[in-house]
Amino acid sequence: MFTHDKKLFRPVKIEKANPQYAALLQEQLGGANGELKAAMQYLSQSFRIKDPKIKDLFLDIAAEELGHMEMVAQTIYLLNGEDLEAEKVAAGEIQSQVLFGLNPGLINASGHSWSADYVTVTGDLCADLLSNIASEQRAKVTYEYLYRQIDDKGVRDTIEFLLDREEAHNQMFRDAFNSVQDTGSNRDFGTTKAAKMYFSLSKPGTNAFAGSDVRPPKFE
Repeated sequence: MFTHDKKLFRPVKIEKANPQYAALLQEQLGGANGELKAAMQYLSQSFRIKDPKIKDLFLDIAAEELGHMEMVAQTIYLLNGEDLEAEKVAAGEIQSQVLFGLNPGLINASGHSWSADYVTVTGDLCADLLSNIASEQRAKVTYEYLYRQIDDKGVRDTIEFLLDREEAHNQMFRDAFNSVQDTGSNRDFGTTKAAKMYFSLSKPGTNAFAGSDVRPPKFE
């Protein structure tokens, strides 16, 4: 069950309207790495999880992502301003100007509709957790790109907060993965000698298929 709190997860504000930037920020509302995608992915993955602690983690983060989605939508609404001015949107999508009456839409920065194809669900906890870690990292990168392209202090404050929360979720998923990494697909497959062999294909003259005689690079 979900309940609605009339307060935003965190208040948002802007210094001035900026319809062009509003079009860019649509990426984090209806894009492949946006807040709606994250909420739907974690919610969908939770349906099969048996561990009550991890199930609650997925549902808590999914609910928070819906709160983030509301923050992004409100910021877009404020940035769009009060008047239809499509000529001010020099790049990206203009649907909010000509179809939605300045209402934030479930579309990305290019005007493409949000799709359930963005959501990854495998039914394997290890695979889903790794996918979520990658999703949070991609969301961070997108927010970083957006942060660099705006000087508005209010918008930057909101993005900084959302970036911090993406990192928090990233760490939570990493901790959960560490607790189950020897289960599911990590336990049932990829456990033979072939899974531990490294083939060197980047050095001419090396016997690439020497298997255990070739050592993988060290990352320290």
